[in-house]
Amino acid sequence: MKRDVDIQEISDGRFYSSNDMVKLGCAGCGGCCKGMGSSVVLDPLDVCRLSENLGKTFDEMLSEFLELQVGDGVILPNLRMSGPQESCVFLSEENRCRIHRFRPGVCRLFPLGRYYQGDSFQYFVQKGECHHPARTKVKIHKWLETPDIRSYEAFVQRWHHFLRMAEEIAAQAQDQEMVKNLSLYILSRFYRMPFDPRKNFYEEFEQRMIQAENLLALQ
Repeated sequence: MKRDVDIQEISDGRFYSSNDMVKLGCAGCGGCCKGMGSSVVLDPLDVCRLSENLGKTFDEMLSEFLELQVGDGVILPNLRMSGPQESCVFLSEENRCRIHRFRPGVCRLFPLGRYYQGDSFQYFVQKGECHHPARTKVKIHKWLETPDIRSYEAFVQRWHHFLRMAEEIAAQAQDQEMVKNLSLYILSRFYRMPFDPRKNFYEEFEQRMIQAENLLALQ
């Protein structure tokens, strides 16, 4: 989720690559799974993983686990919070994640954040977000537990750039019907339309991205 804040306010000012080691840890308290509002925004890979592992379509998940939000003019899905503590719908009564093996990218990242500059990004540790004191050094790519980290990072950057361009179009548009249609196109093309589990996700995503950029005249 994009945050319009000074990076110095939320980090110690240090940046890392996925091959760097940082002090991280998790006590399994479930604190990061409560009261998150609509901040656990899902990208196409997140929804693909959830759909395949839960055996549900995007629309079926919308009725149970997800909700839609409008951010900077673009509609995107996020994990739903529920109950008196506003807990993630996938958090068990024992404060355990029921989808840990295929959890979304935002959850894998926490308490790290991404700082985007130009055509790349770096990682940083968010200050004060996790109160677990017992931390050990771990490589960031190990913490993320995502296969083929290079392809994953290229995908993250590609999706980030695409959304920024789409948001610029939405911000400058005079026709709100066009803005609505843009969001519906993104939802349909990258979320509702299933990715073929027999194919490489990143290759199929790139094909859809090229088609979307050509249609929307984005470069």
